[in-house]
Amino acid sequence: MIELGVNIDHIATVRQARQTTEPDPVWAAAAAELGGADGITVHLREDRRHIQERDVRILRETCRVKLNLEMACDADVTRIACEIVPDQATLVPEKRQEVTTEGGLDVLADVDRVRRCVEALREKGVAVSLFLDPEARQIEAAKELGVEAVELHTGAYANATGAAAQAELARLIEAGALIDRLGMRLHAGHGLTYRNVRPIAAIPKMVELNIGHSIIARALMVGMRDAVAEMKRILETFGNV
Repeated sequence: MIELGVNIDHIATVRQARQTTEPDPVWAAAAAELGGADGITVHLREDRRHIQERDVRILRETCRVKLNLEMACDADVTRIACEIVPDQATLVPEKRQEVTTEGGLDVLADVDRVRRCVEALREKGVAVSLFLDPEARQIEAAKELGVEAVELHTGAYANATGAAAQAELARLIEAGALIDRLGMRLHAGHGLTYRNVRPIAAIPKMVELNIGHSIIARALMVGMRDAVAEMKRILETFGNV
């Protein structure tokens, strides 16, 4: 069955809006685990707009499932990641002015910086995934860096409708096949919801989906545990072969 990583950044967004202590993303992670989450994903951004270093350190001690740390190739965040040693680090692009991550990492534009970050993490035993658009050149560059996984950016698919959505899905399927041929794990995420996740889950060799906003939005209505359990039920019909 496909692994579900639950991104809890938006729990921290609500907390930071009032600069208070609640809601606590650590509690949200525990509830997500009870709902069946296979992993907890958090993005420690350079500007610390939501998840804080304190959150990641406590989660490292309390998570009983995989802890996936999304991060830019920033020296300070890399240092923290090497101290905390998450189970997985997913390298993403980061812009201070963006609301959320807008696209995949451009490995080719700054390969030396990405390589230094990858090597530092792997020396600590951290599995590394790169968050990439479904582009062959970027995926091939990821293989050359020796990373364990590629997480395909599904934002263009999620934002499209009709024939455009089908075209974006075809791109993702083709990219997924390349990732598998190159011997890396296939992950996907960004903009996935209860309504559009099935075609992505059905991509051959899909191993892991990371979903945040839609689950947190549903959790406001039904609670975190039930929201995660509902997404898990959707994914139960899909394998990774």
